[in-house]
Amino acid sequence: MNLARTLSPNPYDFLPPLPDFDVSSDDLTDGTAMPLAHVHDSAGGENVSPHLRWSGFPAATRGFAVTCFDPDAPTLSGWWHLQLFGLPVEVTELARGVVTADGAGLPAGAFTTRTDYGTPGWQGASPPPGDVPHRYYVVVHALDTDDLGIGPDVTPAIGGFHLTAHGLARATLLVTYAH
Repeated sequence: MNLARTLSPNPYDFLPPLPDFDVSSDDLTDGTAMPLAHVHDSAGGENVSPHLRWSGFPAATRGFAVTCFDPDAPTLSGWWHLQLFGLPVEVTELARGVVTADGAGLPAGAFTTRTDYGTPGWQGASPPPGDVPHRYYVVVHALDTDDLGIGPDVTPAIGGFHLTAHGLARATLLVTYAH
């Protein structure tokens, strides 16, 4: 592994700019390391989805999506750790551990797509050992619709396309992890 490589740019800098709103967490603190509870089990973590709550989104919001993306993965396309779609506008908080592969604890109509691990649900950080600290963009997307017309079988790229096409605002928590 080449440890001299530099980090990728902020991936959201390449998308149309959107207003911000507020996101907070009982588990994650912006600008700090991801706690081991939320790290993937392949890196010695517990792979539990973090608590999130959000507010201050635009009045025109009709639904939400939540994503986690690592632009620093040693690939040409980064690494998707979560794409959660179909959250109704009334849902402004996710409890710790609610995002699982089977989706059993999610609100009606909400679903996760396959991550770059090949499985749905929350799949925590697991950068290559000895690599630079990776950044994990945990983003709540305020959307102009409550139905993007997609399902759990879409690829992360298609999911990302729909987030860009229907995005009204973004709330971002940025955490890091290395091992």
